Amino acid sequence: MEKKMGNPAVVGLAGFGLTTILLQFHNIGLMGLGPVVAMGFIFGGLAQMIAGFQEQKMGNNFGYSAFVAYGSFWIGLGIIWILNFYKIYESSTTDVGYYLIAWTLYTAIMFVASLRVHKAMAVTFVTLLLGFILLDIGHFVDPVWNKVAGYELFVCAFSAWYMMAAIIINDVAGKTVLHFGKAFIR
Repeated sequence: MEKKMGNPAVVGLAGFGLTTILLQFHNIGLMGLGPVVAMGFIFGGLAQMIAGFQEQKMGNNFGYSAFVAYGSFWIGLGIIWILNFYKIYESSTTDVGYYLIAWTLYTAIMFVASLRVHKAMAVTFVTLLLGFILLDIGHFVDPVWNKVAGYELFVCAFSAWYMMAAIIINDVAGKTVLHFGKAFIR
């Protein structure tokens, strides 16, 4: 009898969604950075990277790339915030903006790939791409766009959590309860 493997995407999607939600609470002005930094290192960063390395073992290059990359994003962003806080190496708003532009470009590639996965994945990546574009504008043009990005990225976070919930609920139900939708491109 073949041993059933757990799906590492549930942890990666949970970490991505939760940390994204916390950052948006900050972006819209509801809380400070402390909880975001903590979860950025542990759940958004470390847990996502572990999930990504497990995806690699499962042969899923999309999940491998996404979870390791976005786990690195959260750890990198946390390091930027810590370095700024302790005035070790201060990054300006435009410095962070260029960091975000690089991630926007990576996200554009992942969005194109997501069109071949399923609709839920494409929705998550199109909202993430739009969120990064809004943050880019917020860092180079007018900071009000960071708040707009905050509201828009809630949709992205909940889209990731929808996929997490679908994987878990469908597995424990032994049938499809929550649908992912067919890929836009086959």
